[in-house]
Amino acid sequence: MATITPNQSFNEEKAAQDLRKAMKGLGTDEDAIIKVLVAHTNSQRQKIIVKYKSIFGRDLIADLKSELSGKFEDAIIAMMYEPVKFMAKELRDAMKGAGTDESVLIEILCAHNNNEIKMIRHAYENSEHKRNLEKDIKSETSGHFKHLLVAQCNSGRDENNVVDHAKVDTDTKDLIAAGIKMLGTDEAVFNRIFCTRSYPHLKAVFERYRLDTKKGIADSIESEMSGSLREGFLALVDYIWDPIGYYAQRLYKSMKGTGTDDRTLIRVMVSRSEIDLKDVSKAFARKYGKSLADFIKGDCSGDYRKLLLAILGNN
Repeated sequence: MATITPNQSFNEEKAAQDLRKAMKGLGTDEDAIIKVLVAHTNSQRQKIIVKYKSIFGRDLIADLKSELSGKFEDAIIAMMYEPVKFMAKELRDAMKGAGTDESVLIEILCAHNNNEIKMIRHAYENSEHKRNLEKDIKSETSGHFKHLLVAQCNSGRDENNVVDHAKVDTDTKDLIAAGIKMLGTDEAVFNRIFCTRSYPHLKAVFERYRLDTKKGIADSIESEMSGSLREGFLALVDYIWDPIGYYAQRLYKSMKGTGTDDRTLIRVMVSRSEIDLKDVSKAFARKYGKSLADFIKGDCSGDYRKLLLAILGNN
């Protein structure tokens, strides 16, 4: 379930006026900005952006950027992007400049279905930068990890929900032969099966793999692979088994230990808010014995914390 739902009393003119009032003059009313944005879905926010410009002749996002700062600004601006454009921006930011944030590439490319990836890729390649996603992945990653991400960005997964048990048997045997039965690992076999088979088929393969080897597929990946490739395949396993649990895990990892991965925290909170954040929050509490709200309170502060709690529904 979503934590942000359509405002049934939607009035884009009033919302635009409330936002302008919160920003004009001396000082900024951050609470008012939070109240307006969390009370509307992304599609409603897009209409507010248009209305704001038509009334005031000003760009709402530019005004927000000039009035806000820090992680609070980052989270607010994330809410203003159309979802696929936000994901495209996250992919670009993960690859530009020195170094590459492989965890962002894994999360976005391994935890979305064919249609979602096609839309994200279209947004990426039609942005102001006019870059090719596959070419960028090839230039920023290497080896079998590169092959995994290129396969994922080409959206070649079978989405037929009918499970052919003969094919399940064949794929299970192929994975065993390519991993624990040989010296080293034939990553190409893992890539072919993990990136082209349907989720129901892969669930059946994982179950059969455990029966035949007395070992979970994730355990085999842990021992057979390393680095970003291992993280990529483990993300696929986690997401295929339990998408809600996968995002709960992403939120937990963003806040556990010293420091906070604010980029991941913002991305997951914003992107799941209109889909399943309420379910993710419940799974988080079950899995980690502490509420998501309490984690946020412990890791974040000020208006940034207020905003995240408001997105979560803990106003």
